[in-house]
Amino acid sequence: MTSLTGNPPAGMVLNEESTAGRLWQAMRGDRGGQILLGILLLLGVAVPVLHLFVPENSAMHLSGYTVTLLGKYLCYGLLAIAVDLVWGYCGILSLGHAAFFSLGGYAMGMYLMRQIGTRGVYGDPVLPDFMVFLNYKELPWFWHGFDMFWFAMIMVLLAPGLLAYAFGWLAFRSRVTGVYLSIITQALTYALMLAFFRNDMGFGGNNGFTDFKDLLGFALNNPGTRIGLFICTVIVLALAYMACRYIVASRAGRVVAAIRDAESRTRFIGYRVESYKVWIFTFSAVLAGIAGALYVPQVGIINPSEFAPINSIEVVIWVAVGGRGTLYGAVAGAVLVNYAKTYFTAALPEFWLYALGALFVLATLFLPKGLVGLRSKVKDAV
Repeated sequence: MTSLTGNPPAGMVLNEESTAGRLWQAMRGDRGGQILLGILLLLGVAVPVLHLFVPENSAMHLSGYTVTLLGKYLCYGLLAIAVDLVWGYCGILSLGHAAFFSLGGYAMGMYLMRQIGTRGVYGDPVLPDFMVFLNYKELPWFWHGFDMFWFAMIMVLLAPGLLAYAFGWLAFRSRVTGVYLSIITQALTYALMLAFFRNDMGFGGNNGFTDFKDLLGFALNNPGTRIGLFICTVIVLALAYMACRYIVASRAGRVVAAIRDAESRTRFIGYRVESYKVWIFTFSAVLAGIAGALYVPQVGIINPSEFAPINSIEVVIWVAVGGRGTLYGAVAGAVLVNYAKTYFTAALPEFWLYALGALFVLATLFLPKGLVGLRSKVKDAV
Protein backbone atom coordinates (compact mmCIF):
# COMPACT_ATOMS: atom_id res chain seq x y z
CA MET A 1 0.00 0.00 0.00
CA THR A 2 1.38 3.40 -0.95
CA SER A 3 1.80 6.31 1.39
CA LEU A 4 -1.08 8.66 2.01
CA THR A 5 1.08 11.39 0.56
CA GLY A 6 1.04 9.66 -2.83
CA ASN A 7 -1.67 8.06 -4.93
CA PRO A 8 -4.30 5.55 -3.79
CA PRO A 9 -3.36 1.84 -3.99
CA ALA A 10 -3.56 0.20 -7.40
CA GLY A 11 -7.08 -0.75 -8.35
CA MET A 12 -8.60 1.57 -5.77
CA VAL A 13 -10.66 4.34 -7.36
CA LEU A 14 -11.76 7.11 -5.03
CA ASN A 15 -14.43 9.62 -5.87
CA GLU A 16 -13.45 12.89 -4.22
CA GLU A 17 -17.12 13.49 -3.37
CA SER A 18 -17.41 10.17 -1.51
CA THR A 19 -16.71 9.80 2.19
CA ALA A 20 -13.64 7.64 1.55
CA GLY A 21 -12.38 10.09 -1.05
CA ARG A 22 -12.72 13.08 1.23
CA LEU A 23 -11.04 11.19 4.06
CA TRP A 24 -8.18 10.26 1.75
CA GLN A 25 -7.77 13.89 0.72
CA ALA A 26 -7.88 14.99 4.36
CA MET A 27 -5.16 12.54 5.38
CA ARG A 28 -2.84 13.04 2.40
CA GLY A 29 -1.23 16.23 3.64
CA ASP A 30 -1.54 15.38 7.33
CA ARG A 31 2.00 14.28 8.07
CA GLY A 32 1.50 14.43 11.83
CA GLY A 33 -1.65 12.34 11.62
CA GLN A 34 0.11 9.71 9.52
CA ILE A 35 2.86 9.47 12.14
CA LEU A 36 0.26 9.15 14.90
CA LEU A 37 -1.58 6.36 13.10
CA GLY A 38 1.73 4.62 12.46
CA ILE A 39 2.61 4.78 16.16
CA LEU A 40 -0.82 3.44 17.09
CA LEU A 41 -0.38 0.55 14.65
CA LEU A 42 3.02 -0.20 16.17
CA LEU A 43 1.60 -0.13 19.69
CA GLY A 44 -1.33 -2.32 18.67
CA VAL A 45 1.11 -5.00 17.50
CA ALA A 46 4.07 -4.63 19.87
CA VAL A 47 2.27 -4.29 23.20
CA PRO A 48 0.29 -7.57 22.94
CA VAL A 49 3.39 -9.45 21.82
CA LEU A 50 5.61 -8.05 24.58
CA HIS A 51 2.97 -8.64 27.23
CA LEU A 52 1.61 -12.06 26.28
CA PHE A 53 4.47 -13.87 24.55
CA VAL A 54 7.68 -12.50 26.10
CA PRO A 55 8.62 -14.30 29.36
CA GLU A 56 8.15 -12.29 32.53
CA ASN A 57 11.83 -12.65 33.47
CA SER A 58 12.86 -10.96 30.21
CA ALA A 59 13.83 -7.28 30.09
CA MET A 60 11.54 -6.91 27.05
CA HIS A 61 8.43 -8.08 28.90
CA LEU A 62 5.71 -5.47 29.43
CA SER A 63 4.01 -5.82 32.80
CA GLY A 64 0.27 -5.57 33.31
CA TYR A 65 0.82 -2.26 35.08
CA THR A 66 2.59 -0.81 32.02
CA VAL A 67 -0.15 -2.03 29.67
CA THR A 68 -2.79 -0.42 31.88
CA LEU A 69 -0.77 2.80 32.04
CA LEU A 70 -0.43 2.95 28.26
CA GLY A 71 -4.15 2.28 27.86
CA LYS A 72 -4.92 5.10 30.27
CA TYR A 73 -2.69 7.50 28.34
CA LEU A 74 -4.47 6.64 25.09
CA CYS A 75 -7.86 7.24 26.73
CA TYR A 76 -6.58 10.64 27.77
CA GLY A 77 -5.41 11.16 24.19
CA LEU A 78 -8.97 10.57 22.96
CA LEU A 79 -10.26 13.05 25.53
CA ALA A 80 -7.66 15.59 24.38
CA ILE A 81 -8.80 15.19 20.76
CA ALA A 82 -12.37 15.91 21.87
CA VAL A 83 -11.28 19.15 23.55
CA ASP A 84 -9.04 20.17 20.65
CA LEU A 85 -11.93 19.72 18.23
CA VAL A 86 -14.05 22.35 19.96
CA TRP A 87 -11.26 24.63 21.20
CA GLY A 88 -8.70 24.45 18.45
CA TYR A 89 -11.14 24.45 15.53
CA CYS A 90 -14.27 26.18 16.85
CA GLY A 91 -12.82 28.48 19.50
CA ILE A 92 -14.97 27.05 22.31
CA LEU A 93 -12.77 26.84 25.40
CA SER A 94 -14.58 24.16 27.38
CA LEU A 95 -13.58 23.71 31.01
CA GLY A 96 -16.21 21.05 31.56
CA HIS A 97 -15.24 18.10 29.39
CA ALA A 98 -14.38 16.11 32.50
CA ALA A 99 -18.15 15.92 33.03
CA PHE A 100 -18.71 14.15 29.70
CA PHE A 101 -15.72 11.88 30.31
CA SER A 102 -17.07 10.95 33.74
CA LEU A 103 -20.62 10.33 32.54
CA GLY A 104 -19.34 7.87 29.95
CA GLY A 105 -17.23 6.26 32.66
CA TYR A 106 -20.17 5.98 35.05
CA ALA A 107 -22.32 4.38 32.34
CA MET A 108 -19.65 1.73 31.81
CA GLY A 109 -19.17 1.39 35.58
CA MET A 110 -22.87 0.69 36.09
CA TYR A 111 -22.67 -2.14 33.57
CA LEU A 112 -19.56 -3.57 35.25
CA MET A 113 -21.21 -3.37 38.68
CA ARG A 114 -24.19 -5.34 37.38
CA GLN A 115 -21.81 -8.01 36.07
CA ILE A 116 -20.62 -8.85 39.59
CA GLY A 117 -23.79 -10.95 39.89
CA THR A 118 -23.92 -13.60 42.58
CA ARG A 119 -20.44 -12.62 43.75
CA GLY A 120 -22.06 -9.46 45.07
CA VAL A 121 -25.00 -9.29 47.44
CA TYR A 122 -28.01 -11.47 46.75
CA GLY A 123 -31.30 -9.89 45.84
CA ASP A 124 -33.77 -9.74 42.99
CA PRO A 125 -32.09 -8.27 41.07
CA VAL A 126 -28.69 -8.47 42.73
CA LEU A 127 -27.77 -5.20 44.43
CA PRO A 128 -24.24 -3.81 44.28
CA ASP A 129 -22.47 -3.89 47.63
CA PHE A 130 -22.57 -0.12 48.16
CA MET A 131 -26.38 -0.13 47.86
CA VAL A 132 -26.69 -2.71 50.62
CA PHE A 133 -24.27 -0.68 52.76
CA LEU A 134 -26.47 2.39 52.21
CA ASN A 135 -29.64 0.41 53.05
CA TYR A 136 -31.14 0.36 49.57
CA LYS A 137 -34.06 -2.08 49.45
CA GLU A 138 -34.33 -2.34 45.69
CA LEU A 139 -32.45 -1.41 42.56
CA PRO A 140 -33.14 2.23 41.52
CA TRP A 141 -35.13 2.54 38.28
CA PHE A 142 -32.26 4.14 36.38
CA TRP A 143 -30.07 1.08 37.00
CA HIS A 144 -32.38 -1.23 35.08
CA GLY A 145 -31.04 -2.22 31.69
CA PHE A 146 -27.40 -1.85 32.65
CA ASP A 147 -27.05 -5.61 32.92
CA MET A 148 -27.07 -5.59 29.08
CA PHE A 149 -23.90 -4.46 27.32
CA TRP A 150 -25.66 -2.93 24.31
CA PHE A 151 -27.85 -0.80 26.57
CA ALA A 152 -24.83 0.42 28.54
CA MET A 153 -23.03 1.35 25.31
CA ILE A 154 -26.03 3.36 24.14
CA MET A 155 -26.00 5.21 27.46
CA VAL A 156 -22.25 5.85 27.09
CA LEU A 157 -23.16 7.85 23.99
CA LEU A 158 -26.50 9.29 25.12
CA ALA A 159 -25.62 10.54 28.62
CA PRO A 160 -22.82 12.94 27.59
CA GLY A 161 -24.40 13.62 24.20
CA LEU A 162 -27.78 14.72 25.55
CA LEU A 163 -26.21 16.81 28.30
CA ALA A 164 -23.94 18.55 25.79
CA TYR A 165 -26.81 19.10 23.36
CA ALA A 166 -29.07 20.62 26.05
CA PHE A 167 -26.27 22.77 27.47
CA GLY A 168 -25.08 23.87 24.04
CA TRP A 169 -28.58 24.67 22.79
CA LEU A 170 -29.20 26.94 25.78
CA ALA A 171 -25.75 28.54 25.87
CA PHE A 172 -25.14 29.07 22.17
CA ARG A 173 -28.65 30.30 21.42
CA SER A 174 -28.10 32.86 24.17
CA ARG A 175 -24.81 33.74 22.43
CA VAL A 176 -22.72 33.08 25.51
CA THR A 177 -19.08 33.08 24.38
CA GLY A 178 -15.53 33.56 25.58
CA VAL A 179 -14.63 33.46 29.22
CA TYR A 180 -18.29 33.45 30.27
CA LEU A 181 -18.87 30.17 28.45
CA SER A 182 -15.72 28.70 29.99
CA ILE A 183 -16.94 29.62 33.48
CA ILE A 184 -20.37 28.10 32.84
CA THR A 185 -18.87 24.83 31.61
CA GLN A 186 -16.69 24.74 34.70
CA ALA A 187 -19.72 25.34 36.89
CA LEU A 188 -21.50 22.48 35.12
CA THR A 189 -18.86 19.90 35.94
CA TYR A 190 -18.52 21.23 39.51
CA ALA A 191 -22.28 20.91 40.07
CA LEU A 192 -22.22 17.33 38.78
CA MET A 193 -19.28 16.52 41.06
CA LEU A 194 -21.22 17.75 44.11
CA ALA A 195 -24.31 15.80 43.02
CA PHE A 196 -22.41 12.53 42.50
CA PHE A 197 -20.77 12.86 45.91
CA ARG A 198 -24.21 12.48 47.50
CA ASN A 199 -24.93 8.96 48.73
CA ASP A 200 -28.63 9.24 47.91
CA MET A 201 -27.91 9.76 44.20
CA GLY A 202 -27.44 6.04 43.75
CA PHE A 203 -23.97 6.21 42.22
CA GLY A 204 -21.83 5.06 45.13
CA GLY A 205 -21.25 8.44 46.76
CA ASN A 206 -17.65 9.50 47.32
CA ASN A 207 -16.39 5.92 46.79
CA GLY A 208 -17.94 5.56 43.35
CA PHE A 209 -17.62 2.17 41.66
CA THR A 210 -14.74 -0.27 41.94
CA ASP A 211 -13.91 -3.97 42.37
CA PHE A 212 -15.10 -4.85 38.87
CA LYS A 213 -15.00 -8.51 37.87
CA ASP A 214 -16.10 -9.25 34.31
CA LEU A 215 -16.62 -7.60 30.94
CA LEU A 216 -18.73 -9.57 28.46
CA GLY A 217 -17.96 -12.69 30.46
CA PHE A 218 -14.18 -12.18 30.42
CA ALA A 219 -12.33 -11.65 33.69
CA LEU A 220 -10.84 -8.15 33.81
CA ASN A 221 -7.73 -9.36 35.63
CA ASN A 222 -6.96 -11.78 32.79
CA PRO A 223 -3.98 -10.72 30.61
CA GLY A 224 -5.94 -11.47 27.45
CA THR A 225 -8.79 -9.20 28.54
CA ARG A 226 -6.32 -6.47 29.42
CA ILE A 227 -4.78 -6.67 25.96
CA GLY A 228 -8.21 -6.77 24.34
CA LEU A 229 -9.14 -3.51 26.05
CA PHE A 230 -5.84 -1.96 25.01
CA ILE A 231 -6.31 -2.92 21.36
CA CYS A 232 -9.88 -1.62 21.47
CA THR A 233 -8.58 1.70 22.80
CA VAL A 234 -5.98 1.90 20.01
CA ILE A 235 -8.62 1.23 17.34
CA VAL A 236 -11.12 3.72 18.78
CA LEU A 237 -8.45 6.42 19.08
CA ALA A 238 -7.39 5.88 15.45
CA LEU A 239 -11.00 5.97 14.21
CA ALA A 240 -11.78 9.05 16.31
CA TYR A 241 -8.73 10.84 14.92
CA MET A 242 -9.72 10.06 11.33
CA ALA A 243 -13.33 11.11 12.01
CA CYS A 244 -12.19 14.43 13.45
CA ARG A 245 -9.73 14.98 10.61
CA TYR A 246 -12.53 14.28 8.15
CA ILE A 247 -14.77 16.80 9.92
CA VAL A 248 -12.26 19.64 10.05
CA ALA A 249 -11.33 19.13 6.39
CA SER A 250 -14.96 19.08 5.25
CA ARG A 251 -17.11 22.02 4.21
CA ALA A 252 -18.74 22.02 7.64
CA GLY A 253 -15.28 22.07 9.21
CA ARG A 254 -14.36 25.15 7.22
CA VAL A 255 -17.52 26.86 8.47
CA VAL A 256 -16.58 25.89 12.05
CA ALA A 257 -13.11 27.41 11.54
CA ALA A 258 -14.75 30.56 10.20
CA ILE A 259 -16.87 30.73 13.35
CA ARG A 260 -13.69 30.54 15.41
CA ASP A 261 -12.00 33.34 13.47
CA ALA A 262 -14.95 35.66 12.80
CA GLU A 263 -18.21 34.52 14.38
CA SER A 264 -20.19 37.70 13.69
CA ARG A 265 -19.14 37.81 10.04
CA THR A 266 -20.01 34.13 9.59
CA ARG A 267 -23.45 34.74 11.05
CA PHE A 268 -23.91 37.82 8.86
CA ILE A 269 -23.34 35.93 5.60
CA GLY A 270 -26.13 33.51 6.47
CA TYR A 271 -24.73 30.53 8.37
CA ARG A 272 -26.62 29.27 11.42
CA VAL A 273 -23.69 29.60 13.78
CA GLU A 274 -25.52 28.20 16.80
CA SER A 275 -26.40 24.98 14.98
CA TYR A 276 -22.79 24.35 13.98
CA LYS A 277 -21.55 25.03 17.51
CA VAL A 278 -24.14 22.75 19.10
CA TRP A 279 -23.32 19.99 16.63
CA ILE A 280 -19.53 20.13 17.10
CA PHE A 281 -19.88 20.48 20.89
CA THR A 282 -22.19 17.45 21.10
CA PHE A 283 -19.93 15.30 18.94
CA SER A 284 -16.95 16.29 21.07
CA ALA A 285 -18.85 15.34 24.24
CA VAL A 286 -19.68 11.91 22.81
CA LEU A 287 -15.98 11.32 22.09
CA ALA A 288 -15.17 12.29 25.68
CA GLY A 289 -17.82 9.85 26.94
CA ILE A 290 -16.31 7.03 24.88
CA ALA A 291 -12.90 7.87 26.36
CA GLY A 292 -14.38 7.57 29.85
CA ALA A 293 -16.01 4.24 29.01
CA LEU A 294 -12.67 2.82 27.81
CA TYR A 295 -10.84 4.28 30.82
CA VAL A 296 -12.94 2.67 33.57
CA PRO A 297 -12.43 -1.07 32.92
CA GLN A 298 -8.70 -0.54 32.42
CA VAL A 299 -8.10 1.57 35.52
CA GLY A 300 -10.67 -0.28 37.63
CA ILE A 301 -12.41 2.62 39.36
CA ILE A 302 -14.66 5.61 38.73
CA ASN A 303 -15.65 8.12 41.41
CA PRO A 304 -16.89 11.73 41.63
CA SER A 305 -13.36 13.14 41.74
CA GLU A 306 -13.23 12.57 37.96
CA PHE A 307 -15.71 15.46 37.65
CA ALA A 308 -13.34 17.86 39.41
CA PRO A 309 -12.84 21.11 37.43
CA ILE A 310 -9.07 20.75 37.75
CA ASN A 311 -9.30 17.69 35.49
CA SER A 312 -10.90 19.73 32.72
CA ILE A 313 -8.25 22.41 33.14
CA GLU A 314 -5.54 19.75 32.84
CA VAL A 315 -7.00 18.58 29.54
CA VAL A 316 -6.75 22.13 28.20
CA ILE A 317 -3.10 22.17 29.30
CA TRP A 318 -2.45 18.91 27.42
CA VAL A 319 -3.88 20.41 24.25
CA ALA A 320 -1.98 23.69 24.64
CA VAL A 321 1.32 21.93 25.34
CA GLY A 322 0.92 19.45 22.50
CA GLY A 323 -0.40 21.87 19.90
CA ARG A 324 -3.86 23.38 19.69
CA GLY A 325 -5.68 22.97 16.40
CA THR A 326 -3.69 19.96 15.18
CA LEU A 327 -5.50 16.96 16.75
CA TYR A 328 -2.34 14.83 16.74
CA GLY A 329 -0.64 17.46 18.90
CA ALA A 330 -3.41 17.05 21.47
CA VAL A 331 -2.67 13.32 21.69
CA ALA A 332 1.06 13.98 22.01
CA GLY A 333 0.45 16.53 24.75
CA ALA A 334 -1.84 14.19 26.67
CA VAL A 335 0.66 11.33 26.60
CA LEU A 336 3.74 13.45 27.41
CA VAL A 337 2.15 15.48 30.21
CA ASN A 338 0.63 12.41 31.85
CA TYR A 339 3.89 10.50 31.58
CA ALA A 340 5.58 13.44 33.31
CA LYS A 341 2.81 13.43 35.90
CA THR A 342 3.30 9.72 36.58
CA TYR A 343 7.03 10.24 37.02
CA PHE A 344 7.09 13.46 39.00
CA THR A 345 4.19 12.67 41.34
CA ALA A 346 6.34 9.77 42.55
CA ALA A 347 9.72 11.53 42.47
CA LEU A 348 8.71 15.08 43.45
CA PRO A 349 5.06 15.00 44.50
CA GLU A 350 5.07 18.40 46.22
CA PHE A 351 6.37 20.20 43.09
CA TRP A 352 4.23 18.59 40.41
CA LEU A 353 1.39 21.14 40.35
CA TYR A 354 3.88 24.01 40.17
CA ALA A 355 5.67 22.28 37.30
CA LEU A 356 2.35 21.76 35.48
CA GLY A 357 1.42 25.42 35.84
CA ALA A 358 4.87 26.54 34.70
CA LEU A 359 4.64 24.22 31.70
CA PHE A 360 1.35 25.79 30.63
CA VAL A 361 2.67 29.34 31.03
CA LEU A 362 5.87 28.57 29.12
CA ALA A 363 3.97 26.84 26.31
CA THR A 364 1.58 29.79 26.04
CA LEU A 365 4.36 32.39 25.95
CA PHE A 366 7.03 30.68 23.88
CA LEU A 367 5.25 27.82 22.07
CA PRO A 368 1.85 29.12 20.97
CA LYS A 369 1.63 26.19 18.54
CA GLY A 370 2.72 23.71 21.18
CA LEU A 371 5.43 21.10 20.97
CA VAL A 372 4.42 20.08 17.46
CA GLY A 373 5.15 23.64 16.36
CA LEU A 374 8.81 23.33 17.35
CA ARG A 375 9.72 21.87 13.97
CA SER A 376 8.48 24.86 12.00
CA LYS A 377 10.03 27.22 14.56
CA VAL A 378 13.42 25.56 14.14
CA LYS A 379 13.07 25.77 10.34
CA ASP A 380 12.33 29.48 10.56
CA ALA A 381 15.35 30.03 12.80
CA VAL A 382 17.61 28.17 10.38
